[in-house]
Amino acid sequence: MYREPLSRSLFEPTAAGALKLANRIVMAPLTRSRAGPALVPGPFAAEYYTQRATAGLIIAEATQISAQAQGYADTPGCYTDAQVAGWKKVTDAVHARGGTIVIQLWHTGRMSHTIFQKDGAAPVGPSAIRANAKTFAASLGLIDVSMPRALDLSEIPGIIADFRYAAARAIEAGFDGVELHGAHGYLLDAFLRDGSNHRTDLYGGSVERRARLILETTEAVAEQIGANRLGVRLSPVSPAGDQRDSNPQMLFNYVVEQLSTFGLAYLHIVEGATGGARDNLPFDYTALQDRFDGVWMVNNGYDRAMAMDAIASGRADLVSFGRAFISNPDLVRRLREDLPLSPLMEPATLYGGSPHGYIDYPAAELAHGSLPILEAVGANRGPTGT
Repeated sequence: MYREPLSRSLFEPTAAGALKLANRIVMAPLTRSRAGPALVPGPFAAEYYTQRATAGLIIAEATQISAQAQGYADTPGCYTDAQVAGWKKVTDAVHARGGTIVIQLWHTGRMSHTIFQKDGAAPVGPSAIRANAKTFAASLGLIDVSMPRALDLSEIPGIIADFRYAAARAIEAGFDGVELHGAHGYLLDAFLRDGSNHRTDLYGGSVERRARLILETTEAVAEQIGANRLGVRLSPVSPAGDQRDSNPQMLFNYVVEQLSTFGLAYLHIVEGATGGARDNLPFDYTALQDRFDGVWMVNNGYDRAMAMDAIASGRADLVSFGRAFISNPDLVRRLREDLPLSPLMEPATLYGGSPHGYIDYPAAELAHGSLPILEAVGANRGPTGT
């Protein structure tokens, strides 16, 4: 439906639930595979996020809720004392710069491999259906994900409890809130889709039953930290993670309608194919927005003009940028002053332990067309956001 122009600015302060934002520009969650031993945020993480603290909101990279939840090499967790202490250094640094930061919590589900599971066990999913996808194991490079086993009905309350516990630890670590990763084929999303969920119990079959896990998880985390500090990310038609559903419009109309009842801080929608075409499949995003009473965040391929128009027209309340934040730590300034974006991003440095391609991208006034000493530290083409 047509929305009257609201004359709102991408650069004005706003709020998302309990979150106070300096502007409507969001740093999307970006997997960088730089966690240290015991999956503690790496030694350069605080500097990396602090450099980007002018974003109205930072959504920290996807972070495991448990050891079982891991699906990629060197991604951090938020369930041990050491991990919480590591994240506290990050949140303290961001807050010292006046930033607002939440953490994205995930369980990768079937998007994992036995190499990441205790005693080489199979990863878990809604059903024993293997995803046509790859993951990254540092010692092996890109490898096919493993065949999952179907979660037993008795195990599902434990998954929900793990999300709740990790959310509590995130607040202890100083995060301003939490985003649930309900996108890209990971566990919560895999339960939603009839392509990956063939269950016949309370968590499979009808749309209502397939949506049960994400809704029960949302309820549990909202009870733990407050719904006004909680966001949820969805990707209705992205093929990332081998997502398939016979009727995504009907499915997500229902899911968004139900999520609206919680009073969330925001809903984060990936439009189209992650990192690719925004019109890969027919889908009515306006129908979703009309079903959600709250802050609406959009993502995927937005440039300055598109973002400004989305905010001014009311088609979005927040716009998240992913890869643009990697090589433009001062992205907010570049957008505000209409400065060119850096052409310096090196794909070979997206993932891995080195500070190169992580904390050494220059701000606009220092950019001279080349980035010193960028090393090829990894060949992972994994789950970095957009």
